[in-house]
Amino acid sequence: MQRKKRFLIAGGAPLMLLMCHVVTALDVPLDPKILEGLPQPPTITHQSPKDYIIDPRENIVIHCEAKGKPHPSFSWTRDGTHFDIDKDPRVTMKPSSGTLVIDIISGGKAESYEGVYQCTARNEHGTALSNNIIIRQSRSPLWSKEKVEPILVQEGVPLVLQCRPPAGLPPPIIFWMNNNFQRLPQNSRVSQALNGDLYFSNVQTEDTRNDYICYARFTHTQTIQQKQPISVKVLNMDAINETIAAYLNDTDFFGDSPAGERRPSFLIPMGAQSTKLVLRGQVLEIECIAEGLPTPDITWIKESGELPSKRTSYESFNKTLKIVDVTEADAGSYRCTARNSMGSNFHIITVTIKSAPYWITAPKNLILAPKETGVLTCRANGIPKPSITWTMNGISIENSPKDPSRKVEDDSIIFTDVQTGSSAVYQCNASNEYGYLLANAFVNVLAEPPRVLTPPNKVYQVITNNPALLDCVSFGSPKPKIKWFKDSQTSVLDGDPYILHENGTLEIHVAQTDHSGKYTCVAMNDLGNTENHVSLEVKQPTRIIKQPEYKVVQINRSVVFECKVKHDPSLTPTMTWLKDDEELPDNERFVVGQESLTINDITEIDEGTYTCIMNTSLDEDSAKAMLTVVDQPDPPTDLELTDQRERSVQLTWIPGDEHNSPIQKFIIEYEDSLHQPSVWLPMTEVPGTKTTAQLKLSPYVNYSFRVLAVNKVGPSVPSYPSRQYITDPAAPDEYPSHIEGAGTEPDNLVIKWEALTGFQTNGPGLQYKVIWRQKGVDKDWTSVTVANVSKFVVSGTPTFVPYEVKVQAINDYGSGPEPPPVEAFSGEDLPMVAPENVNVRALNSTIAEVHWEPIPPKSVRGRLKGYKIYYWKERSLSKQNPQHEEQQILTFSGNKTHGKLPGLDAFSLYTLNVRVFNGKGEGPSSPNQQFETPEGIPGPPAFLKVTNQMLDSLTLEWGPPVERNGVLTGYVLKYQPINSTDELGPVEIVTISANETSWTMENLKYSTRYKFYFNAQTLTGSGPVVTEEAVTIMDEVRPVDPVFRNVSTSVAEDWANISWEYLGPDKNLYVEYIVENSKEDWKKEFVNGSQSFLIKGLKPGTSYKVRVVAKDQSDEMVHSTEELIITVPAMASRQVDIATQGWFIGLMCAIALLILVLLIICFIKRNKGGKYPVKEKEDAHADPEIQPMKEDDGTFGEYSDTEDHKPLKGSRTPSNGTVKKEDSDDSLVDYGEGGDGQFNEDGSFIGQYSGKKEKDTAEGNESSEAPSPVNAMNSFV
Repeated sequence: MQRKKRFLIAGGAPLMLLMCHVVTALDVPLDPKILEGLPQPPTITHQSPKDYIIDPRENIVIHCEAKGKPHPSFSWTRDGTHFDIDKDPRVTMKPSSGTLVIDIISGGKAESYEGVYQCTARNEHGTALSNNIIIRQSRSPLWSKEKVEPILVQEGVPLVLQCRPPAGLPPPIIFWMNNNFQRLPQNSRVSQALNGDLYFSNVQTEDTRNDYICYARFTHTQTIQQKQPISVKVLNMDAINETIAAYLNDTDFFGDSPAGERRPSFLIPMGAQSTKLVLRGQVLEIECIAEGLPTPDITWIKESGELPSKRTSYESFNKTLKIVDVTEADAGSYRCTARNSMGSNFHIITVTIKSAPYWITAPKNLILAPKETGVLTCRANGIPKPSITWTMNGISIENSPKDPSRKVEDDSIIFTDVQTGSSAVYQCNASNEYGYLLANAFVNVLAEPPRVLTPPNKVYQVITNNPALLDCVSFGSPKPKIKWFKDSQTSVLDGDPYILHENGTLEIHVAQTDHSGKYTCVAMNDLGNTENHVSLEVKQPTRIIKQPEYKVVQINRSVVFECKVKHDPSLTPTMTWLKDDEELPDNERFVVGQESLTINDITEIDEGTYTCIMNTSLDEDSAKAMLTVVDQPDPPTDLELTDQRERSVQLTWIPGDEHNSPIQKFIIEYEDSLHQPSVWLPMTEVPGTKTTAQLKLSPYVNYSFRVLAVNKVGPSVPSYPSRQYITDPAAPDEYPSHIEGAGTEPDNLVIKWEALTGFQTNGPGLQYKVIWRQKGVDKDWTSVTVANVSKFVVSGTPTFVPYEVKVQAINDYGSGPEPPPVEAFSGEDLPMVAPENVNVRALNSTIAEVHWEPIPPKSVRGRLKGYKIYYWKERSLSKQNPQHEEQQILTFSGNKTHGKLPGLDAFSLYTLNVRVFNGKGEGPSSPNQQFETPEGIPGPPAFLKVTNQMLDSLTLEWGPPVERNGVLTGYVLKYQPINSTDELGPVEIVTISANETSWTMENLKYSTRYKFYFNAQTLTGSGPVVTEEAVTIMDEVRPVDPVFRNVSTSVAEDWANISWEYLGPDKNLYVEYIVENSKEDWKKEFVNGSQSFLIKGLKPGTSYKVRVVAKDQSDEMVHSTEELIITVPAMASRQVDIATQGWFIGLMCAIALLILVLLIICFIKRNKGGKYPVKEKEDAHADPEIQPMKEDDGTFGEYSDTEDHKPLKGSRTPSNGTVKKEDSDDSLVDYGEGGDGQFNEDGSFIGQYSGKKEKDTAEGNESSEAPSPVNAMNSFV
């Protein structure tokens, strides 16, 4: 039985053997382990292009690289004959390579090496050939010299400027520029053709210029050649009569009128039809350039079908149709149509497609085992059909040794029952008139046992539910068979879920965790077998469990995108963030965290889509989120006023950019430049969907309007103001607001109003007509007209009588509306009488009730406001000494006849009186009335303390209540013991007489805490209770535990912290401290219920004594800790840099300023004085080109800005504000005689002052200079 045919595949990966019925040859793998001892015929791996254009200034390198076993040797032919490189010292071949290097740089001539080269690579198993490589040197010849005549052309006619560049290799790139190396502008009227000529569909006067220059750029040599400039002058009919005789001597050349409008005609191509030949795969470029007036437009269609849209483009303003990667389907007729307003014209271009040979099936290397069968196939196509020829090892197949196992059939060679030693390299040549293809394919007959090329113990890792592909790449001849096993199983893995591919790869279509394990592949052929072990690990997928969310953020704020992931514990995820599918900007504002992205100081360019990518070595997961950046809207633009009327106008505008936040409303503001210039006031608002507003206007206003857009972020900046709109004056539309009247004196009435604003006046000459009459008395109105005021005083009125008042606005254009009358009263006077029948009754110990009769209304003489009760405490009835207190006032609004006095002291004597008051003030007081308050409960005892604590007794001492509020009847004392768990025992009650201030408690339990409750009593009742706790002392036999425990301190640079535990009953704890060895009193700080305290403000480097004390209610110390010594560490000294102190900098600035003022005064005085010696020298050596300074006013004389650019007389500073180095290096010695110039104390010079002369070597003139404060200051620098 015939063996199945075998072939190899290699593409940068290890060799894979595939089984099929038609054998396709592949390269032998280059693995050193396989190549060792494995023969292989030569294979060309790299060669120079067929058409090789070289730079004549560089060495020629012709590439030829090949591989094989053994390594092939190389030889060359040139123009069909052997090229002996040993005879030419300029030609060398690279070691282990066929690449030729021809030395041109050191003096060789490139043109002498032009020709057709072919490389041959051979070893004992065959011979491979390269393509025919045509070597040609690039050429960039100069433009032939020619005389370019100026071109005169009539306006409107067509024109062609020919370029005709020199023939180069490769052809040059053509472009037109002017003398300034600026490209000439091109458009649909003026454009460059494919041949480089410049075409004008019709010339215009602006086409006149003398620098139309055609440039040719040769890419290989990077040189540019330039044609002589062409001068074009476009003449209109007016210019023709003036120039025609001088240039043409023919007055009838142009006719009687300029070229007129005409239908298009084609400048290129000529005629109605043309043809174009293009090769398959190349670029088709066809063009139509038409002339006409107006300028024609060009359109293209394909008559026999549609243009291929993806491969078609239009260039040169639609005049060139370009189709790339041409195929046979692009052949046909193409119609270009030129059209203008005068008509149209068309041209048909017939495109023919030819083709150089191209591969359908190129021959592939064959690796066969002995007795096997294989086929080399060489199929190519082209237009016309290419012919196929075969060679073996570079010799035609017909002239090669006969081989019975080989049979040639047209485009195939069939090998049957091949034998060892029949290896060779076969060449297939497919050629037609447009080119050729040459391919090498070897037949290698090998007998090799199986080898597994996949690395042993390779670990494959995949994600759950994904395919797993386990490789078993093998090599052998015959082709090995592959079998797979898992772990220790003996059954072959075949069938679901396993798929065995022809190349030996085992596929698990949906991998699961239980598929993890060790796999073994076995490769077998007739010559033996081998095996390889690999492992599979199935991992959990990476998943984003919290995706970034859509964000809307205001500009300049920050945003955080979160991206949390879950992944297989054995894999390490890497987070990557993208913006709009590209890397994040390299900006410190973008902060990538472990599971987040933070963007600070958001800008508009940060808007976009952000992608979080979590990837491991096996998989990845991604999530996207949009970031929308919002901002205040841009201001509206293009404000326009329409529909203009006397009292209204329509305002329209164009909204600005919303910045991703819809505009909610527009605010329209106005400015009245007549009355309130530069003040913008709100006028109206319109919804954000509108862009117009009808505005109501007032007369006599110079309006300007502006608009603000408002979105959720905020308002925009105002728009630019509209143009000014002025309304005509008119009478006022309204009367003054807030009209009111009230008297300030008993005999007057003050009428007030709010003045109209300039906006409300409606016209010039604003005045106010004030109108009034007494209500119910006068029938006629009294009026007066005033201006520039907002109040008027009516004198001689009765006291507090009603009036009716009105205020009307008037201007030069009439009166405004008359307002309704407003009631007003004339001035008030003080009440005449006091309230009568005043009586008072104490309701209890703290409240008394007062009654009185109201006074008659006529006696009020104004608007009744109410009554006031004046009262004060005379003394306490429990004390003999008077105790006057401040007078108190209680006000009762309205016409009240009684009131209550709260907050009185019990058991006290009070005095009161009552007064009535109106808007003017208070009337006389009623006679004083006295009353007494009854007894009340007493206040708390003044103090309560425990003394004389013994084993079974102690003494209580107290002070009587400060506020007795009556006669004390005694004291009540209650007490009860407190056990160790703070539980209270039974209460004992003791009654004590009022004259006692101490009480001794006997028969108490030793070492027991007691709580005492103590209060005073009057006949009214018991007062508030005060409490105290105390402990009887212990029996001497019992040990005493310390009250303070665990006392500790910590110290810093200016503070100390002390902590403790306190077990005693007293709650008043204090921290006391004093400087060690000081005689001052202890400083104490109260501790509010805590067991630690921070002492602040301590002096560094100082020692202190500190203690914690417990005090009783009488502020006597009952417990104390031991005195602790703490030392505050000294702080490092801080040196102050005087140069950075504000007072020092200010002082230095003041001194510098004072010196500058003194110097300026000095030199001003010198310039205004008599002639100095320097002045005499200047007069004697006056420069006629420089005018001197005028002596009378100290100003500079006139000067002219000539090309010399001489400085002004007396100035050393050039006009550009800089000081030249040679000027700024002057010293004081330059201005005195003998180099001893000195200063007086006031800063002036001592001795004669002479100007320094400077010589200009370029111009050869001299000038003397007068003294200048600037120069003097320059000399200090």
